[in-house]
Amino acid sequence: MRLKQNTLCLLLFIFFTEASIAQVVGPVNKKEVDTTQKLYYIIKGDTIPREFINLDEVVLLNKLKFNSKNDRRRYLILRRKTRKVYPYAKLAAERLTTMSERISEFPEKRQKRKYTKRVQKYIEEEFSEKLKKLTHTEGQILVKLIHRQTGRTAFELVKELRTGWRAFWYNTTASLFEISLKEEYQPFINKEDYIIEDVLERSFQSNILERQDPAFKIDYLDLTEHWNTTTVKN
Repeated sequence: MRLKQNTLCLLLFIFFTEASIAQVVGPVNKKEVDTTQKLYYIIKGDTIPREFINLDEVVLLNKLKFNSKNDRRRYLILRRKTRKVYPYAKLAAERLTTMSERISEFPEKRQKRKYTKRVQKYIEEEFSEKLKKLTHTEGQILVKLIHRQTGRTAFELVKELRTGWRAFWYNTTASLFEISLKEEYQPFINKEDYIIEDVLERSFQSNILERQDPAFKIDYLDLTEHWNTTTVKN
């Protein structure tokens, strides 16, 4: 969709260039040209003349290359699992934002606790059965993506919404299944997290997943350059 929008803007830029020159600049004196005059463009659907046209940034992705069949298989597995659990992490960020905004409206702690419990009950009834069906790997990816989207680990969120004691038991139980709720998303340090980020960026551009900005800045180009450099050194 973004590529289509950028293409449309580019076409409008080309189509309106001559028309804008004719409308704004007027007839050109062949003997003397005023180089101080500025050209303005009017985008379809807008009535304000603009000196510049702002285009969305497009990240050009390199073609995927794998050193072995195992690397390719690993990528495809991570892609399938990441696409499956990302919507849950995105929803968690949206619910957290909404809940924080609503809680700030309540003057009394009792009202805040009552609202929080109501939201928790809704989330548990709506998603608990679905989340229970996740594999160990899917659960760990979800924990990482929750940190990516909210800026807080799953453990911190549980501790905040429940109690510290409850968070301890949540983490202990998850550890039995090789899942740590304290896991952070670190694509510049963890190679698997980088692969997950690559999957997300490609899925966003293909409109397979709906883009939601992470809670902290992640520059995909810098990230790719980092791992390319690291691979060459090794």
